[in-house]
Amino acid sequence: MGSDSDRVTALIDKLALEFKVRGMGVPSFFLGIETVLLSGGMLLSQQRYMKDILKCAGMVDCKSVITPVSSAKITDDVVVPYADPTQYRSLAGALQYLTRVLRYVKGTLNLGLRISRSTSMDIHAYSDSDWAGDPNDRKSTSDFAVFCGTFFD
Repeated sequence: MGSDSDRVTALIDKLALEFKVRGMGVPSFFLGIETVLLSGGMLLSQQRYMKDILKCAGMVDCKSVITPVSSAKITDDVVVPYADPTQYRSLAGALQYLTRVLRYVKGTLNLGLRISRSTSMDIHAYSDSDWAGDPNDRKSTSDFAVFCGTFFD
């Protein structure tokens, strides 16, 4: 059968026949995602990227929130725009990639995705819905998550 490293080497050799392949070592930080090696797997985190965005927006010390969606009714309060439009455009571009609201980002700095080996092929699916839960337009919201393998040992 061979080991996992033998399979990886064979796959890289096959890819090299069609594409230019270059070994860059163990991944550490790429496209805003940091990899941290753990025993039995790795953790994918955007903590460093999120801290950079909070710093750029001047919100390092802001109060965090537990959800990026406000449950309060939206009012017509006056919003003060950024004085420097360059800073706003830069921040807007960063947020398009991160897709989180800054105060929510602050509350999720220590979260990440742990990836580890599993011998199980069990499928776990979860869903949630909130019928007419939006206080402004009474629209319903829902979401789901599906996992394959051992779920949180």
